[in-house]
Parts: sequence; structure tokens; C-alpha cells
Amino acid sequence: MKAEIHPTIHSAKVVCTCGNSFETLSTLKEIHIDICSACHPFFTGKQRLVDTAGRVEKFKRKHGLQ
Repeated sequence: MKAEIHPTIHSAKVVCTCGNSFETLSTLKEIHIDICSACHPFFTGKQRLVDTAGRVEKFKRKHGLQ
């Protein structure tokens, strides 16, 4: 492995727009993100299916699932 070609690793503070923050390792010292596991709908259980064009019903009719 060559010397002096790898970036320096720092303890980075990750800050989300919801206010949640945590520490990780990165080449940056501070990282700002838009969404994290504390506010993402998949992890919070508030996930909902958005079907604006009726595609789910069309699929179910086509394949006889309902």
C-alpha cells in the first residue's frame, strides 16, 4: 500500500434537518442530511402507499387479485 495517498479519517457529526444528530467516521468533519432513520417514514412506521393514478387497482384487476 502506498503511503500518503489515503484521505484522513475524522470523527464526523451528522446532523439531520429534523434535529437528530449522531457521530460516525468520515473524511468530512460535519455532514448535513435531509432525512435520517429517526424521521424516514419506513423506519417510523408512518409509511403509506400513494397511488395517484389508480395503478394498484389496475394491477389487481388485470391479474384477478381482488
